[in-house]
Amino acid sequence: MTETPLTVDFVSGAVDYRRRKGGGRGQALPRALGFRPGITPDIVDATAGLGRDAFLLATLGAKVTMLERNDLVHDLLQEAMVRASDTSNTHAAIIARMTLIKGDAKDILPELKPETVLIDPMHPPRGKSALVKNEMRQLRDLVGSDTDCAELMRVALATTLKRVVLKWPRRAKEIEGLIKPSHQIIGKSTRYDVFMMIQATADQS
Repeated sequence: MTETPLTVDFVSGAVDYRRRKGGGRGQALPRALGFRPGITPDIVDATAGLGRDAFLLATLGAKVTMLERNDLVHDLLQEAMVRASDTSNTHAAIIARMTLIKGDAKDILPELKPETVLIDPMHPPRGKSALVKNEMRQLRDLVGSDTDCAELMRVALATTLKRVVLKWPRRAKEIEGLIKPSHQIIGKSTRYDVFMMIQATADQS
């Protein structure tokens, strides 16, 4: 059986369903990133991957800068953004809030000095869908296992102005050597470790 090539799709399937019926700002991810009534943060997605979280955040009105160091994944994202923008005015408006940069986030974050950063390193696939498992396996084959995620977190914590959010499996151990998160938002299979920079600075002083 021929394996379906890895693709990025912002206009159909689970991504489109999440856009239309995903729960808006009440979802765990936007809450972790600081979405509040009247507050929509600008976000840097330091590990863009298939771009699903970035697209969701853009549907909620955020300007999202996606960083992706893998050449093929970057190209898939770029192609998907063009296709989505050509699909409808609604999609075009969402894509207009998304910026894609090719490069290593560890090098780019110090230049950007962002206010809010999302980090979702590669970790074991989750979910019961064979499609999800297949996509995540293909993505892992392309990008590897992100063995430098601890280093990326340290760079993010050193350069981000307000908030760093680590998306991590619910039951996984915290990354060794990092400060404790300010708080966590925990879902069924995923948790968001939230590091508030103002609090972190006070704790270290």
